[in-house]
Amino acid sequence: MNSTRIRTFQLAAALLLAVLGGTSASVSAATGASATAASNRDAVKRGEYLANYGGCNDCHTPKLMTDKGPVPDRKRLLSGFPAGAPVPPVPGQALAPDKWMAATNAELTAWVGPWGISFAANLTPHKTTGMGAWTAEQFVQSMRTGKHLGVGRPILPPMPWFSVAALNDRDIRALFAYLQSIPPIENAVPQPLPPARP
Repeated sequence: MNSTRIRTFQLAAALLLAVLGGTSASVSAATGASATAASNRDAVKRGEYLANYGGCNDCHTPKLMTDKGPVPDRKRLLSGFPAGAPVPPVPGQALAPDKWMAATNAELTAWVGPWGISFAANLTPHKTTGMGAWTAEQFVQSMRTGKHLGVGRPILPPMPWFSVAALNDRDIRALFAYLQSIPPIENAVPQPLPPARP
């Protein structure tokens, strides 16, 4: 074999190895991406199960009144207290620190008690009015500490954050993955109102 043929053969062999190596790397990357996508689908499914079991729709989804009573409005899934909705008159006896009374609006999205008035948060992934800018870590911290974003104001009743805190991190992250997977809904929920002091 002359030197030109040897160099041509070596170049062809090098190209073949590069292509085969690149193909196996591509297959490996595709397999990894597929496994990640499957893992994310599993987390979302688990999170949906936990949200349904935990009754998240009970307070965070506005209701439609039917002949069987209020049912969640699937078009406003987990969007919280409707912005601009009126708050029914609050019974004066409900807002004293030594009282045990609690009341809610017809949609079960606003609650009043000794803590004042709390409004169910928008849990959708809307970037400005929901949880679209949150990270999984912030959500876990919120559920562990009972504080907004893990460091802010207290999360008020009736939100059972202490029950969610009993879940392991994997389940809380799955719940977050589900909340991030639902359609974002623009709905600016008002801040809680403290009880009026006499």
